[in-house]
Amino acid sequence: MMWLLQDSSPPKKPPFSLPNCHQSSLGLCSPQHTYVHTFVSTLGYGLLLLNGQTWFQHRRMLTPAFHYDILKPYVGLMADSVRVMLDKWEKLLGQEDSPLEVFQHISLMTLDTIMKCAFSHQGSIQVDRNSQSYIQAIRDLNDLFFSRVRNAFYQNDTIYSLTSAGRWTHRACQLAHQYTDQVIQLRKAQLQKEGELEKIKRKRHLDFLDILLLAKMENGSILSDKDLRAEVDTFMFEGHDTTASGISWILYALATHPKHQERCREEVHGLLGDGASITWNHLDQMPYTTMCIKEALRLYPPVPGIGRELSTPVTFPDGRSLPKGIMVVLSIYGLHYNPKVWPNPEVFDPFRFAPGSAQHSHAFLPFSGGSRNCIGKQFAMNELKVATALTLLRFELLPDPTRIPIPMARLVLKSKNGIHLRLRRLPNPCEDKDQL
Repeated sequence: MMWLLQDSSPPKKPPFSLPNCHQSSLGLCSPQHTYVHTFVSTLGYGLLLLNGQTWFQHRRMLTPAFHYDILKPYVGLMADSVRVMLDKWEKLLGQEDSPLEVFQHISLMTLDTIMKCAFSHQGSIQVDRNSQSYIQAIRDLNDLFFSRVRNAFYQNDTIYSLTSAGRWTHRACQLAHQYTDQVIQLRKAQLQKEGELEKIKRKRHLDFLDILLLAKMENGSILSDKDLRAEVDTFMFEGHDTTASGISWILYALATHPKHQERCREEVHGLLGDGASITWNHLDQMPYTTMCIKEALRLYPPVPGIGRELSTPVTFPDGRSLPKGIMVVLSIYGLHYNPKVWPNPEVFDPFRFAPGSAQHSHAFLPFSGGSRNCIGKQFAMNELKVATALTLLRFELLPDPTRIPIPMARLVLKSKNGIHLRLRRLPNPCEDKDQL
């Protein structure tokens, strides 16, 4: 296994370091199967890990779940979940005047959103203990994955299963799988109700889980329970954890750049007023806020690296080559901080993404690129915009100078010490009018 960095010269102050292909002592040059096998034991062979014709069939089958007709009503559901989180923050501010660690709250909110939008869940799960256990399990698996691939002694499954880390991984996998199994069984039970199945079939486009439950492959067979759970595991993990990372770092970036934050707030307030309602049509009418969101994703890409197995040999412009079959891990973080691609890469400059600005199509890859790009890219961008807009209307964001986040490269970009922000409640213009 190799790590292929986009540029050999790192930024002056990198938020974290990534190993290069010469650091085999870290265990990253061990057999490729360990890297993939660890993913499979957690997520199964879903869209993220499938290859060839099976991947193509699943991708084509699931693409309609992200049609704009499906995504439009999700904006209201996203807003509902965000408001539940913001209401919780208001109550916490009333109890104590201290910085708030936002990542854990945002993780619950994005899981709540996925459950409502993709899995037809009714009500909010942001106070559900089972949901909190699931999020903790995913957090543990993130850390355990990295500790395993970097330890030569953990490459053997039998040996690893006897270690405390191996037993911990097994328990975390069980918790995660139990949660997704419950989601699947609950929706199956709902579809068995009289008239529910016919109502679903009459819809022009189906939600994610309904597509999986009603799908037939090209040979006429339905998805096996194993394949079904793999897709649900994959989408639930990718759909909440990566988005939570993105939102958390966006809010942190705006907190540390108050002039940009205020300009975004003015834009959103001019568009939404008090934020009583936000719709699909609003999302394309906040250009400056979108610019800031994209710049935060450049500085803090939710997925700092992606893996690809070469299907053909590759020869680079300098003459070096890699053979077919090798696993290459591309550093999205390295690309986003490459001074040859992004001048002064450490500077937060949203005008890099101003309308009409010229960029290479693969200079900015928070959602990967090519045919295997993130299938939920538009869903995620919508959620980032909704969460950012509604948060800015409710709170002024301030950094906590005593706890500056320390970015940590995992499957998803996290902070070693959490992401702590000070929140200052803003007056509601409608409330002021009522008082007058």
